[in-house]
Amino acid sequence: MAPACVLVGVMGAGKTTVGELLAADLGVEFRDTDLDIEAAAGRPISDIFVQDGEAHFRALERAAVASALKSFDGVLALGGGAVLAEETRAALAGHTVVFLSVELADAVKRVGLGAGRPLLAINPRATLKHLMDQRRPLYLEVATYTVATDARPAEDVAAEIRALLKT
Repeated sequence: MAPACVLVGVMGAGKTTVGELLAADLGVEFRDTDLDIEAAAGRPISDIFVQDGEAHFRALERAAVASALKSFDGVLALGGGAVLAEETRAALAGHTVVFLSVELADAVKRVGLGAGRPLLAINPRATLKHLMDQRRPLYLEVATYTVATDARPAEDVAAEIRALLKT
């Protein structure tokens, strides 16, 4: 069993919105590993970061992604930082991975200035830019396809991915 496709990208790229539309179009379920982590921990990611630290969160994330890759056959969205783990990047090999690319201006519009986003608690615009610059090469490393989401309706992005999956 393997996901129909895995969506990666920085926060604000549209993984959840596009993923839900794509899953509905394909007639499969949508799953977000961030929600898996929250369900398993019984608390929001922001609380995990504050109470246990980022390293603990990343360990939970690696486990959630590994489990989902083996047991889920719908559209899977990974948290923005999941690709930081070398073992996660290795686990993505052989899967259809779509990198949803977004530029800073659109990402900021979509996520706001960090409410509920622990990594954006201080200087959100500069932090988001840093995260994007740091992670982009990793997203490209794991991507089967790259789809730009800037200034595009989610329906158009989902349609483009659907067409790519048929090739």
